[in-house]
Amino acid sequence: MFSRHRKARVLFGLSDIILAAIAFEAAYQTRAVLRLHWVFYMTVERKALMLAFALASWVAIGIWLEIYEKLDSGHPRIVLRDTAKQCAYGALAVVLFEYLWRMDLSRFFVALFAAYAWVLLLLFRLTAGRVVGVIRREFAAPHYVMVVGTGDRAVRLARDLEQSVNYGVRLRGFLAEKPGAPPEIALRTSYKVLPVADLPVILREHVVDEVVFAVESESLRDLEEVFLLCDEEGVRTRVAVDFFPHVNSTVSLERFGATPLLTFSAAPYDEIRLLVKRVTDLVIAAAGLIVLAPFMLLVALLVRLTSPGPAIFRQVRCGLNGRLFIFYKFRSMVQDAESLREKYEHLNVRGTAFKIPDDPRLTPLGRWLRKFSVDEWPQLWNVLRGDMSLVGPRPAVPVEVEQYARWQRRRLRMRPGLTCLWAISGRDKVDFETWMKLDMQYIDNWSLALDWKILLQTIPRVLTGHGAH
Repeated sequence: MFSRHRKARVLFGLSDIILAAIAFEAAYQTRAVLRLHWVFYMTVERKALMLAFALASWVAIGIWLEIYEKLDSGHPRIVLRDTAKQCAYGALAVVLFEYLWRMDLSRFFVALFAAYAWVLLLLFRLTAGRVVGVIRREFAAPHYVMVVGTGDRAVRLARDLEQSVNYGVRLRGFLAEKPGAPPEIALRTSYKVLPVADLPVILREHVVDEVVFAVESESLRDLEEVFLLCDEEGVRTRVAVDFFPHVNSTVSLERFGATPLLTFSAAPYDEIRLLVKRVTDLVIAAAGLIVLAPFMLLVALLVRLTSPGPAIFRQVRCGLNGRLFIFYKFRSMVQDAESLREKYEHLNVRGTAFKIPDDPRLTPLGRWLRKFSVDEWPQLWNVLRGDMSLVGPRPAVPVEVEQYARWQRRRLRMRPGLTCLWAISGRDKVDFETWMKLDMQYIDNWSLALDWKILLQTIPRVLTGHGAH
């Protein structure tokens, strides 16, 4: 039944291709007929190449921004904002492609293309509700579902099924796995509750496309014959796996050899997106090290000249899932700063994470390095090695991790990073509890788009030294 939602998303993607193609041609013809100083013309081959890239970019950006997930239910303000973002990013992608392939495009043409696309997509999307109605009538023939179970979990599931009526889903009724169930359950309408033993007759006399089991985990073993019956009849079955209502992990089914495994993941696990994240880390970290190399040599020299001790500070930190690694940064404190920690313990304002405002152990140069995060540059090497990521919870020292509350340890399930939500929410002004909650928020809502948002918002804060002590 969930394929109907996917079909709507596919059709929205196809509509983007058609409308963006129309916008592209309209922009090209508009620019061609305008008698501007510079004559604009593209060969058929170049035009086809640019159009193919533009259409692919528009759809890829739509998927990246998760636009197709909410078009049929989004508020007009959200549709307006997301469409503007998609067209702006699409125009930037076209300009970048033009630069790399030396297409010599008219900037006015690119602006027209983005504007036309924005208008066409917006007009279509603001009427998407009606379009979805047509799509659902076309693709969502009545899909009959029966729910096994009569408890609260089964009723909650049934309410959700009722709300999917526009997708063609029809709740047929309930099957009680135990005696003593009520004769019917009243929701928007009343549904009969029949014993699960009647399922063979129901399947012969009525159309049932799916059977969803919403029972307690201990009841599943007793329902093996029911599963076998549905398997033999070719009826699709689903099992509601919210056995642990307070566990918020993402649930997926995997297979190891011949053994199916139900996987609960409390941290991002999409291997494809994580691979993209890692490739991005490698490319940017390598480029950053190359570009910053002469400046890093200068900073290292200044550190050595202004205070005794090594230029690079090394410390053991906790990485992904608690793995220990050597963390690098430019030394911003006096050489014996670690041995002085106990002396200044009473000045700590963060409790678990040791933090002193206007730390007396900082060197004059170190204060400047800290303010503009220059001391963090060597961590690009940690990113290149795979110890860290560009975006992620900041790596903690083991002694701090030992003091974590149990819920705070989940931040170790994400590769630590140079920046995260705390960095764009106040940096050193954020208290420890809020810092931890921001890390949980990042893990729970992680996406590639969120990483780029954090990176782009971090840059001006670092350049201005905002929020750093």
